[in-house]
Amino acid sequence: MDVRLTGEQQQLRDAAAEVAGDLGPGSVADLDDSARLTRLEKAVDATGFRTLRSDGASAVEIAIVAEEFGRGLVDVPYLGPVLSDDLQVRLGRAVTVDDAAPPTVDLTGSLAGVVESPAELAELTDDDAGRWYALALAATTADILGAARGTHALATEYAKVRAQYGATIGSYQAVAHLLAESLALIEGSVSVARHAAWAVDELPVREAIEAARVAKIYSARAAMTVCETSIQVHGGIGNTWECLAHVYLRRVLAATETWPVKLEELTIGLS
Repeated sequence: MDVRLTGEQQQLRDAAAEVAGDLGPGSVADLDDSARLTRLEKAVDATGFRTLRSDGASAVEIAIVAEEFGRGLVDVPYLGPVLSDDLQVRLGRAVTVDDAAPPTVDLTGSLAGVVESPAELAELTDDDAGRWYALALAATTADILGAARGTHALATEYAKVRAQYGATIGSYQAVAHLLAESLALIEGSVSVARHAAWAVDELPVREAIEAARVAKIYSARAAMTVCETSIQVHGGIGNTWECLAHVYLRRVLAATETWPVKLEELTIGLS
């Protein structure tokens, strides 16, 4: 596989990043801003991101949007509708999507409309059902990766402005090394997550599922560490409700437990 994004994929990433940056929550208080949510809903709906599969998009492109939405804490449904769209394409007919959000630790509603085992799966061939499952894993993995990127950026920006003993905390090696280690974990997640998304369409279904499971386990573990580091870098404020770091952590936890993967499910060693 070629890990580089094509020009069209870069444009897609930039478009998703622009929506997330302009209309995603910039604070915990923004989560309750109904006017912002209405504008965000209209923007996401107008872009056609939720029907990418119907428009012939690859799993990589679905994951690109999921990653940017995770990074920007986009808090309107995406994963549920886009997976329903993929299911609709495989069935050749419309699938009903319920956007009601179940009880969850996720404060951003990113999993609204997600159904882990839709009844329609029984109508698919084993290959199609397996690929849908691989896409679900790859998409949630991309969301986890995006959240890790978002909380790392949050901590990095904080370290640039928070001063102690006459210097910004980011100038101290102890903090700088924590952020550097987090970045290394994120880069590792980028590799496995992008491979998993590519595998959905390009590899035999068993290999695609295996790649997605490996990616989800690695990325979830890495993201947890990155989230914990972000809270640590923020110090006392990182443990308060007002800091967005806990929102990123909640999003990672929720996505990790949606289509959860255990080490025992892998056929390769992963410690």
